[in-house]
Amino acid sequence: MDRVPSTTESTTETARPHPNTLRKSATPADLHIQCRNRHFASAALERRRWIGGDPYASAFFNCLSAIFPKGEAFFIESLKKFRDRTPAKLQGEIRSFIQQEATHSREHHFFNQHLASCDLDISRLEQSISDVVSYVRAQPEIMHLVATMCIEHITAILAAEIISNPRHLEHADEEQRKLWLWHSSEEVEHKGVAYDTWLHMTRDWNPLKRWYVRSAFMAKISLGFTINRTKGVIDLLRQDGITGVRAWTGLAHYALVGAAPLRRTIWPWVQFFKPGFHPWDIDDRHLIQLAESEYEAAIMDPQAVPVASLVQKNPPPKERFKKVA
Repeated sequence: MDRVPSTTESTTETARPHPNTLRKSATPADLHIQCRNRHFASAALERRRWIGGDPYASAFFNCLSAIFPKGEAFFIESLKKFRDRTPAKLQGEIRSFIQQEATHSREHHFFNQHLASCDLDISRLEQSISDVVSYVRAQPEIMHLVATMCIEHITAILAAEIISNPRHLEHADEEQRKLWLWHSSEEVEHKGVAYDTWLHMTRDWNPLKRWYVRSAFMAKISLGFTINRTKGVIDLLRQDGITGVRAWTGLAHYALVGAAPLRRTIWPWVQFFKPGFHPWDIDDRHLIQLAESEYEAAIMDPQAVPVASLVQKNPPPKERFKKVA
């Protein structure tokens, strides 16, 4: 079952060996998580269907963006609770994770404002994620970490798919393509932080218990994620004039046959249930460099930049954006 990585291979254990340790792959020792302070607030949507005029692809990405600000705020809140109880190296990784997620939340807040300027109402999608966050907050503290760990895995495998398969964004508006590649690269980069925090905080648990808790919650949260995101996409398609059978068949084709973000991420999702799983069992750091090659990254010193400075308090005035299909 699940074992805590040994001290020679993990960033999550103290110098004292733990009785549940077992040598396994873990977060690369030379991984440097860094916040790239990218700004896309003024990037206008060139068209309402900003991914090559494709209503299904555009609605899928819009639906994801709608949940990011509140979802990522919850991830930050969750890891902050445990940061001071972890080893020094992991504390630094958590700080970098928080800076990255704060920046993501900021930029998707602006992206969502652009959607509103295109007369897209995302309030129901935002309420959906608020309901989920409220439900998880009512659970014991350790379950906040479990939820963060599980959703971070879902986000990371989607991010890896977005970067590795150019088809997803090849016809997208240029600035929006850069936004999603940047966000995806950082999701891949910090994909092990919540998991390593979980391993450290449950290092005294029986390995079978650790495996059962994470697997059961992943099954539950994945079902809810799929249902809620499907409802969200259908809602956005309806606002775009696509309803009924056309909406459902078009979404099914996009998710499973065409670009197929759902079908292509099933296998990495299944791997989460493997005993002894760790997100860095698959070392896909090359995807970070691949995404970064698409834009000029502004690399920040993770120790020097306070999270508060990443939140833009005075957004630029709203503009009316083109609404052509």
